[in-house]
Amino acid sequence: MDRLMITTATFFTLCIIITIIVPWSEAAGQSTGNGLRVGFYSRSCPNVEKIVADIVSKAHQDDLKLPAALIRFFSHDCLVKGCDASILLDATASHEPVEKQAQASEMLRGYELIDEIKDRVEQECPQTVSCADILAFAAREAVFLAGLPRHMVPSGRRDSRTSRASDITIPNPTTPFDEIIDYFSRRGITIDEMVVLSGAHSIGIAHCSFFDYRLYTFNKDQPQDPALNASYASELSKTCPKPNTLNPAEAKQRNVELDPTTPLVLDNHHYLNLLQGKALLQSDQTMVTDPRTSGLVQQFALDPESWARRFAKAMIKMGRINVLTGNVGEIRKNCRAIN
Repeated sequence: MDRLMITTATFFTLCIIITIIVPWSEAAGQSTGNGLRVGFYSRSCPNVEKIVADIVSKAHQDDLKLPAALIRFFSHDCLVKGCDASILLDATASHEPVEKQAQASEMLRGYELIDEIKDRVEQECPQTVSCADILAFAAREAVFLAGLPRHMVPSGRRDSRTSRASDITIPNPTTPFDEIIDYFSRRGITIDEMVVLSGAHSIGIAHCSFFDYRLYTFNKDQPQDPALNASYASELSKTCPKPNTLNPAEAKQRNVELDPTTPLVLDNHHYLNLLQGKALLQSDQTMVTDPRTSGLVQQFALDPESWARRFAKAMIKMGRINVLTGNVGEIRKNCRAIN
């Protein structure tokens, strides 16, 4: 099985004494020409963002792992073929396997929460707000609940009528770094923005099977990845023993926090961990040694405010990938099915 980058959440709400101000013109993206704007529903459904915020906040009280799951959900939708809610469809007219049936989607969760939000929004504003925008608003609330200030989200996306499992080609931790850079570049995300977005790995968990090769079978000459902090590796081995040591059912339940220092907070500790050799994912650790990314890793490790500001901007930009607007696509009545 491919070692896929899986991020599910664990954290509490934290007030951080910084303020992120994303200029209105940046959030609105007036120069992009893709039809998204802040306040898109100000007349047609003025309470939609509050509805999303209230429902996500309430769910978070009972599920502290929710925010990272929602950030992962939104990122997955956007990076596959655009922010079009194709990940939510149970089936399409083509009868092909849909995105949620792909192996890379197995650990995604949040479908029921999006259903709940959509049902409530439909009661107030029938067939007005897209599922794609609901995902974007929910991800913004996730960022807020994880500790960063709430940022403005441009909206006006429409929903896709298509979804194919075969479209999912998300990189895994062993994918060559040049290929990962190319993957993001083809979606309009720069190397710098890729490094910024990787900061989301300061929350969430990774299953042992996605990194245990770094502990036991890194290569024929070095069983353990030399870039991995030795003390940290020793701790990891207690939770993640050698493959085939545990019975399959138990092994499936073994996972580790992506951030061993502040696993409940969306912060810059991801970069501090990288500098200390405490990254679970090999693709993350590579950012320390690659000259195209090492400088930013060091900058963000020293300047949490700079990273936080740029993270909000990068989330906004990611939310513009291949969006459907105008008369393209549709506004689904049910996020799981085309109209």
